[in-house]
Amino acid sequence: MSFLSLIRRNTGQTLAIYWVLVRITVPIAILTELLSRMGAVKAVAPVFAPVMNLVGLPPELGVAWLTGMLVGIWGAIPLVFTLVPASSLSVADITVFSALILFAHGLPIEQKIIQKAGPGMIATTTLRIAGGLLYAFLLHHVLTATGWLAGPANHVWLPMSATPDWAGYLTGLAETMVWMLLILVLLSWGLEILKVTGLLGLMMKALSPVLRLAGIRGEAEHLTAIGLFLGISYGAGLLIREAQSGAISPRQIFLSCVFMGFAHSVIEDTIVVISLGADLHGVLTGRLIFAVAACAAIAALLRRLPDKAFFAQMFRLGNLEVERR
Repeated sequence: MSFLSLIRRNTGQTLAIYWVLVRITVPIAILTELLSRMGAVKAVAPVFAPVMNLVGLPPELGVAWLTGMLVGIWGAIPLVFTLVPASSLSVADITVFSALILFAHGLPIEQKIIQKAGPGMIATTTLRIAGGLLYAFLLHHVLTATGWLAGPANHVWLPMSATPDWAGYLTGLAETMVWMLLILVLLSWGLEILKVTGLLGLMMKALSPVLRLAGIRGEAEHLTAIGLFLGISYGAGLLIREAQSGAISPRQIFLSCVFMGFAHSVIEDTIVVISLGADLHGVLTGRLIFAVAACAAIAALLRRLPDKAFFAQMFRLGNLEVERR
């Protein structure tokens, strides 16, 4: 297949994904704006206050965080600057919030894929949310103690902000969706170029020693690297096949899925949040270090966990039996 054919196919797939995002994001964004203008968001915000206070963020952003967990990053982004004025957010604020949604987003879809590979949905979902909160908590306190990233956020792309009338809001929403399409297409082309040139393969090989530090070994290394760069749909999707064949042990499958939950699609997702003003080291370097350290700790705990407890609480062989049929 020629490179142009690959680009055309890739663009078609991206447009299909974009249309799904439009059908989800636009109604949620309009509904959120309506509720915001009615005062409902301010009324609900105190519910999120304890969690947002832990990570030093305005309670209103809890609504965007919840939306991101349920819908995905692209569902959360249009809400951020509608709920909170852009001028009131520092680089540290954007970085901490970005960390939250990078760890846990699109959970209903992504966790269902992970579940089909064998790991229990409750265990891996809890680890993703808890891991995101812990990393955001640590990041917030480091940034507060050092004063690093305290300046106003420098937005390369500002999705939208609150406007006094509906005409202005809808215009801003339309512009956001156009920019979303352009960014998605460019990112998909960029990933295709990395694949064709072989650079993606080299990046995966270079990652192998790092994954071994996290306790991930053998064939699971390659599949975890795929998930890290291309996303859970690719990495966990291939793990399902390998799990069915018995080529990878259940504990390695579990660790691989946990690592991918903490850090996946790092090229695309990182570029998106950096365009909003997040710091690269906060949303990528620090997150990768945390993912390796956390997975290494989990691997140590798994080695002490008896098989009976592991298969009862962490991994369901029944999921694989269903997939084999």
